[in-house]
Amino acid sequence: MPNVQSHPCFLTPQRLQPDYPLFVFLPGMDGTGRLLRAQTAGLESAFDVRCLAIPPDDLTNWQVLTENVVALIEAELQQSPDRPVYLCGESFGGCLAMKVALHAPQLFDRIILVNPASSFRRKPLVMWGAQVTRWVPEFVYRLSSITLMPFLAYLGRVTEGDRQAFYDAVLSVPQRTSIWRLSLLSDFDVDDEQFQQLQQPILLLASAADRLLPSLAEVEHLARFFPNAQTVVLPHSGHACLLEAGVNLYEIMEAQDFLVKHSQELSRSH
Repeated sequence: MPNVQSHPCFLTPQRLQPDYPLFVFLPGMDGTGRLLRAQTAGLESAFDVRCLAIPPDDLTNWQVLTENVVALIEAELQQSPDRPVYLCGESFGGCLAMKVALHAPQLFDRIILVNPASSFRRKPLVMWGAQVTRWVPEFVYRLSSITLMPFLAYLGRVTEGDRQAFYDAVLSVPQRTSIWRLSLLSDFDVDDEQFQQLQQPILLLASAADRLLPSLAEVEHLARFFPNAQTVVLPHSGHACLLEAGVNLYEIMEAQDFLVKHSQELSRSH
């Protein structure tokens, strides 16, 4: 893994597969790109996987962050411009994925949004908690981050190794950066009518047992505006559902007939 310091970059979990469709994952608030680890084995059977890593000192706005991601994807496509591209965003990354898709819709063949945090600004209690974060001492912030983890994920459904990676990722975000990313969520505002320009198939995953945000209601709301959307409800999952041992993103995509033909053929050949 490269040492991420000055600007967003893509991490390659295992190997380069330039003949495969490109799968781009945009992470949640931690920004590390490392919490897709529970899903990469399945995804790499049919995709060339990239995970966005946002430096812990990155304080850029939505516009700059969006342009950075688009530039990274375009760079990946220079050698194979015709291969399909899947864009997947989880939580904070779901909001970023919507920004990226609206900025450059021609790049993407499929879009997956997992518990997108676009409902953040409509939750007064969560907004209040974000404001309080600005004023607490650093040691209190770190303690509150640990306390918040059971609300982010059902830890009993996460393997020991993934649970440790989850703790490490959450604690890696400095207080200043956490405040900034929460402010971005507070400011996230896309006119629902804009989503109608996204004609490609869109898969919306919602955790019905999300204790952090009303993800099911938000996904149902978004599904009314995307012209070609399908929804999958995970009845027992928490907010960070992709870390849970019982959730297999590739199998969900396959079951929903969400794979382009090329991806299905590659998977069968392996």
